[in-house]
Amino acid sequence: MRKAVSLAMLLLAGCNLAPTYRQPAVAVPSDYHAFGPPMDSATRKLATEVAWQDFFVDERLKALITLALANNRDLAQSLARVSQARAQYRIQASARLPTVALDAGATRSHQPLSVLGAASGATGASGSIDYSQYSANVGVSAFELDIWGRVRNLAEAERARYLATEQGARAYRLSLIAQVAATFFDIVSGDERIALAERSLAGRKEGVRIARMRLDAGVTSTVDYDQTVLLQTQTETEIADLHRMVEQNQNLLNVLVGGAVPDNLPAHRPFAFQEQIRPVEPGLPSALLAIRPDILEAEYNLRGANADIGAARAAFFPTISLTGMFGFASTALESLFDGGNKLWSYGAAGALPLFDGGKRSATVDQSRARAEELAAAYQRVVQGAFQEVANALVARRRLAEQVQALKTTVEAQQRLARVARLRYDNGIAIYLEVLDAERNLFSAEQQLIALRATALQNGVMLYTALGGGL
Repeated sequence: MRKAVSLAMLLLAGCNLAPTYRQPAVAVPSDYHAFGPPMDSATRKLATEVAWQDFFVDERLKALITLALANNRDLAQSLARVSQARAQYRIQASARLPTVALDAGATRSHQPLSVLGAASGATGASGSIDYSQYSANVGVSAFELDIWGRVRNLAEAERARYLATEQGARAYRLSLIAQVAATFFDIVSGDERIALAERSLAGRKEGVRIARMRLDAGVTSTVDYDQTVLLQTQTETEIADLHRMVEQNQNLLNVLVGGAVPDNLPAHRPFAFQEQIRPVEPGLPSALLAIRPDILEAEYNLRGANADIGAARAAFFPTISLTGMFGFASTALESLFDGGNKLWSYGAAGALPLFDGGKRSATVDQSRARAEELAAAYQRVVQGAFQEVANALVARRRLAEQVQALKTTVEAQQRLARVARLRYDNGIAIYLEVLDAERNLFSAEQQLIALRATALQNGVMLYTALGGGL
């Protein structure tokens, strides 16, 4: 008999109508070498092995990221959603255990004897009677026996959604780090471009002054003078536009960090390529499935939908609920807990809908369709993740090549500008040659600063795309 009971309990405990979860198939490349040359793994760590505090070098940027993680309002909303999902999971999981309630009561009644006599069939009674009733009970009300795993699957679905929400918060945290870094690099590069433009403007104002003197002395023409004025106004226009971009980026940074940037933060390091971030190794593509928070979020959502199918299937089977109560009742408080005043009851109830117009079947179909949607969403998230990593690796290689080529261009333009100025001063060339050389030099120097910022931003994007920073 004991063996039969044990077997029955084992079968009941193991009954689960949810389909076996299988991770959707996604084509994963064997390595990243097609998107860039392999890095020196002996000197560079994986992105997941490098905390963001170690990845970034600039102390001012670290302080800004710390402020953002503490004060950003969107991140605060995301964390609040995690707490809500955790509470919802606990609420649903509590249904797997019976709810035990204690209730106690006391009443005092006064009734005429004539009423009591009439109730018992006697007549002619007069007067009244007072009496008390005391009770104390512990009971379980409508506890569902989870034979088909309905309650267990509902709890598992909420657990998966809670974990998905947690991964969503991690994904936003990683995105916030990248946003702050990208905005910071835009501001720093903008400040450097403004400084370069103001240095150029000072020289061009001096050029206008000299051109005016030469024009007044009849040494040069109005054409040369107007060309120097044009060069100055172009630089002034560039400075105004750069100030606009920097100020707008500063406004964005204030939103990201949750308020105005404090004045007591460390000064930023000199802006130079390869001096702001640590290089990282991309690792194996297959590892991305287990470390990217957005991929994990999509997978947990799919697991939750899978559990919902089990709960929907369980609706086709009967639900069995138990009730029970044990307590004491007495007309005298001092004898309430005497053995003779015990009272108890227990019972079971079952229910099975016989006809619902196809509602249960539709619910199962809906759950399956939802799982199919989330499986496709998971595959798309994985594809997008690999695309981000591949794009960042390609950009890292090509941006490095562009920066090197542009540095050579700047050096050549500097030489051309010096030669053009000497040729003009010696009367060999017209001022248009000087104008073109200095304009080209200024443009190349501005492009080099902007390209370095782009390369740094791409390095941050690669780091976050590989799941680092947490």
